[in-house]
Amino acid sequence: MDLLKNLFKGDKVIWIIFLLLCLVSVIEVFSASSTLTYKSGDHWRPITMHIVLMAVGAIVVLIVHNIPCRWFKTFILLLPISWILLISVFVIGAFTNGARRWIDLGFFQFQPSEVAKMATIISVAYILSRMQEEKEANPKAFRYILIITGVSCLFIFTENLSTAVLLALSVFLMMYIGRIPFRQLGKLLAVGVGALIIGLATIKYVPADTWDKIGIHRMVTWQSRLNNHFDTSIVPPEKFDIDGDAQIAHANIAIATSNILGKGPGNSVQRDFLSQAFSDFIYAIIIEELGLVGGTIVAFLYIWLLMRIGKIARNCDKPYYAFLVMGIGFLLVTQAMFNMLVAVGIMPVTGQPLPLISKGGTSTLINCAYIGMVLSISRHVNELKKQEAQAAQAAIEKQEEQIQEANLN
Repeated sequence: MDLLKNLFKGDKVIWIIFLLLCLVSVIEVFSASSTLTYKSGDHWRPITMHIVLMAVGAIVVLIVHNIPCRWFKTFILLLPISWILLISVFVIGAFTNGARRWIDLGFFQFQPSEVAKMATIISVAYILSRMQEEKEANPKAFRYILIITGVSCLFIFTENLSTAVLLALSVFLMMYIGRIPFRQLGKLLAVGVGALIIGLATIKYVPADTWDKIGIHRMVTWQSRLNNHFDTSIVPPEKFDIDGDAQIAHANIAIATSNILGKGPGNSVQRDFLSQAFSDFIYAIIIEELGLVGGTIVAFLYIWLLMRIGKIARNCDKPYYAFLVMGIGFLLVTQAMFNMLVAVGIMPVTGQPLPLISKGGTSTLINCAYIGMVLSISRHVNELKKQEAQAAQAAIEKQEEQIQEANLN
């Protein structure tokens, strides 16, 4: 028992949520990897590789959660390194699913954008903590945060727009709780909404041939996704082309045929037709197999995670720890919401995996590092509570001794 306490330090609820998400991941990725099984010819290889990756991720959690949280400030050094890696993607990056997002080292592929997200969140938390004043943050903090986030998003968005939007949204929420002046946030929100409208209009109405000629091929993909998502025309069943937009069509079929309790683990039908059933659309498979009840429980786990992180932040003794842990919470939970909203057809396809559940490489390890950082900060908070309790107990004992001495005299 003492060994387990020493090994699994930090907030016990965070550990429970992490282990439950890992359990769901192993079960559903095993079920949803039928296309990978067909391609590899090996029934066990996809899930074996995933279990190995999850085991490595668990080791990452154990290592990071034992790192003193004051050391996380040094991770700011990752920011310029991640920018260099993002620039190198344009030169030596590997194409996957029509986008250049990965650096292939031969034995391993990784996404620099995941490192950039982590470095940006850590840097923003540091700026907010250093520039807090009596009533609100120093207005200069807004400028510094805007520069750092803007550079990161600029390098990311051409090949991964949804990741850039996710990062920008998480930073905006961090600035809100970091007491950035409302007038600055209001201006930023207005500019952001205006830029979004102009960007969507540009993507939608500029001909696909024009994007191809200037070499921005990713715009054609975004244009197709927007057109499909906002197309309200009614197509008769006999004329519906299910292969024209197979991902959305089969995700809708998976959800529509799920019922309350689903078909049971391993009984999905649409996994054989969804090309990204184990990644971008795994939530649709979860609903198909575990029903609306299972889908609701998975969504609740992420909400519970954010609520627990908020409790940890409230008990932090230093602003940096509070801002960092909340930034991580915003990043993980907003990404989960993105994925789930896409799976149920509310948002256009974005290509965001479901954190800690979807099959992945860099994203899985980085998300495990996030959980480790949250646990490290929660361990620091628990130690503070223990010290406060000991100090209070010592004060009570001293007061009782003084009373006894006074009675004897």
